[in-house]
Amino acid sequence: MDSGTLNGIVTFVFIVVFVGIVAWAYSRGNKQRFEEAERLPFDDDAPQGDKQ
Repeated sequence: MDSGTLNGIVTFVFIVVFVGIVAWAYSRGNKQRFEEAERLPFDDDAPQGDKQ
């Protein structure tokens, strides 16, 4: 196996992984979880670190 074939296989694997991550991020099952996470910075009940 030469380096061109290996590079092609690695590129294909990375494309498949990227498409999988995009599909996971845009799946309907994660929508509520992501909406809750995007509201965290504005939540008054969230801990504020070392502020007293």
